Amino acid sequence: MSPLTRVTLSTVDLPPLDNTITPWPGTFYQVDDHEIHVRETPGPDETAVYVHGLGGSSTNWTDLAHQLSNHAHGYAIDLPGFGRSEPIAGYDFSLQAHARTVIGFIERLNRPVHLFGNSMGGAISLLVAAERPDLVKTLTLVSPAVPDLRPHLSRVSDPRLPLAYVPVLGRRVRKQLAQLTARERTDQMLKLCFAEPGTVPEHRIEESIRENEERAAQKWAAAALGQSTMGLMRAWLVPRRRSLWQVLHRVAAPTLVVWGTEDKLVSVNKAPRTVKALRNGRLLVLPRTGHVAQMERPATVARAVLGMWEALDRHAW
Repeated sequence: MSPLTRVTLSTVDLPPLDNTITPWPGTFYQVDDHEIHVRETPGPDETAVYVHGLGGSSTNWTDLAHQLSNHAHGYAIDLPGFGRSEPIAGYDFSLQAHARTVIGFIERLNRPVHLFGNSMGGAISLLVAAERPDLVKTLTLVSPAVPDLRPHLSRVSDPRLPLAYVPVLGRRVRKQLAQLTARERTDQMLKLCFAEPGTVPEHRIEESIRENEERAAQKWAAAALGQSTMGLMRAWLVPRRRSLWQVLHRVAAPTLVVWGTEDKLVSVNKAPRTVKALRNGRLLVLPRTGHVAQMERPATVARAVLGMWEALDRHAW
């Protein structure tokens, strides 16, 4: 598959691709009634905000934020119910609720940002850019979770997950899921999200295992994952006039869409339609890459992002 429109990769010097870097330090921000955990990457005046996908966290952006750190100060959010952000009582975990949280955080920054979203975070970022164009300078979508109604439950981290909140059956499924070890959960993630799991550095695997151990101790994490999964599926089943495909038409920000040819979760076949629906979008398709290009190919994604920013400076995007 060739890109619909040309993406120019920047040739500027980037920091050495050092995937031994540990996750950036985090702090908590008050957003409405939430205490939102955010990992912050020091950088210059430009501001980047990163939104993770379903089952992910702010650590999904460690390497890309480092690659862009000479050009932007980065904020990677833990959405409510993920990472270290405990959800408030009554939070409904819909895409719209998550988008309101992201909007609230960007409003705190008091300036428009370069917004990044992966998977579910891409769908959330679409809503933010459509509803609040004043807050978004550019948009970068990595395998955004646009509606994909193929009957394959492999799109979620565990095919049993959607059943976990079905009456009667759900209790037994939740018990089975709770028995998975942190290592088993990490192995599931690697097989589903990466085209070449064997290339993931061992220390990154250990980081994921530790994060899954932390998640297992959080009383709210399993419910947040299940309800966010159902929220995403509900967003795929709404009437056409409310579909994410219609939201794409409303996004005015210059947008880079990045997709891996080996994406097992949201098919790369959705990529051309996604870009065609945008007012000002371009597509980069990466070979031998899965669902998390920002983790598998951080330098290439960074060069594509900087290429977009440079083109905008030249009024050539």
